[in-house]
Amino acid sequence: MDTKASMDIVAAGNVAIASFKSTCVSNVDEIRNASTQIREYVEKNRPKEMVFDFSGVGFFSSQVLGLLLEVRAWLRERGGQVVVCALSSQLQRVFRITNLDRIFTFFPDRETAIRESAACS
Repeated sequence: MDTKASMDIVAAGNVAIASFKSTCVSNVDEIRNASTQIREYVEKNRPKEMVFDFSGVGFFSSQVLGLLLEVRAWLRERGGQVVVCALSSQLQRVFRITNLDRIFTFFPDRETAIRESAACS
């Protein structure tokens, strides 16, 4: 199975927006490929902020939380940050249970996340 195009990454100024193409993000290879894709994007484009848009995602494995923390570490080295948007109530609960709601900033939708992230960069 080809999972190389498991995520879209686009730019809006100095803000990168990453969104998964699947409604269920649990395949280990897909997450590994997403990590590689994001790292390559960050190294090449050096975004100040990265928005993870979870529109349409109903489930993700705990490895996605690890991915978010990994990307957060990469961006923090450069003075940037990761923000999260468009979480379903079920996924919001996952962030609360894991206390990651204290680490990430959340927005209700992509447009708000981009606007607020751009204002901070």
